[in-house]
Amino acid sequence: MSAKKVLGRGLSAIIDDVEEAYKQDIEQAKDLVREIDVERISPNPYQPRTHFNEVALKELSESIKRHGLLQPIIVVAKDDNYMLLAGERRLRASKLAGLTKIKAIVADIESKNLRELALIENIQREDLNPVELAVAYKELIEEYKITQDGLSEIIHKSRTQITNTIRLLSLSEQTKKYLAEGILSQGHAKVLVGLEPKDEETIVNTILGQKLSVRETEALVKKLKSTDETSGKKEKIISAIPEELQTLKSRLKELGFEATPKANTITIYFKNGEAICTFLEQLK
Repeated sequence: MSAKKVLGRGLSAIIDDVEEAYKQDIEQAKDLVREIDVERISPNPYQPRTHFNEVALKELSESIKRHGLLQPIIVVAKDDNYMLLAGERRLRASKLAGLTKIKAIVADIESKNLRELALIENIQREDLNPVELAVAYKELIEEYKITQDGLSEIIHKSRTQITNTIRLLSLSEQTKKYLAEGILSQGHAKVLVGLEPKDEETIVNTILGQKLSVRETEALVKKLKSTDETSGKKEKIISAIPEELQTLKSRLKELGFEATPKANTITIYFKNGEAICTFLEQLK
C-alpha cells in the first residue's frame, strides 16, 4: 500500500487521507510501520491541542506498559528525523512509560498540508477540548473559505453543533480557560454566550461557588435577562418622554403633587378637592 499525496485536492480529500490512515489494517500496512526512536520525533508545530490531561496520560502510559501500543502514531519524514502528524497523546504516554522506540507509520504527505491534517486528525478523533475544537473549526472555515454548512457535511457534525462550538470563542479569556481545563463544562459555557462581560463573570463565579447544574444556570441566566429586559423597557419609556414634561413632573413633586408624564401629556393626581384648589391657587 502506498500513502496518498493530498496536495491541491481540497479539504474532503485531506480528511479522507486521515480517515484512511486510521482504518487501514496494520497487517496490510506492515510495510509502512516501523520502530522509531522517540527522540527522533519532533512535535507538529501546527498542533491545535494545547492542553493535555496529566491523569489521562498517566492512565494511557500504564496501559501501554501492560499491553503495548495498539495503534501506531503517524509521522512524516523531516530531514534525517521525523515530525509527528497524529498521536501526540500516544507519543507522550509512551515516553512516560519509559519506551525508547515507538511504532509509527511514515506517511507521504506534502508539507503544506501538515497544518490542516493536524487540525482534522484531532477533530476526527475528538481529542480536543471545547475551546481548541472551536479554534480548529474556525481556522478550517477561514482557511478553506467554506460555510459552516459545508464544514458540517465534510466532518459529519451538525451545523448547530459547529455553530455553538465556535460561539464559545466569544467568551472571556478567563471563562475559556476554565472551559479548556474542564473546570467549567461545555453545557454551562453555552448558556453564558451572549451575556455582558460583567454578567458573565458573575454567573461563572456563581456556577463555581454554588456548584450549579446546567439547568440551574439556565434558570439563573433567564432570570437575569428578564430583569435586564424590564429595565431596558423602563429606560426606553423614560427616554421617549419629552424633557419638558420630565421637568414639569419634578416641579409638581416639589409642590407636593404626584404626576405621570406620557408622550405629550401629563396626568396629575389629587387627593381631594382641597388639593385641587391649592393647585389652582398656585397657578395664579
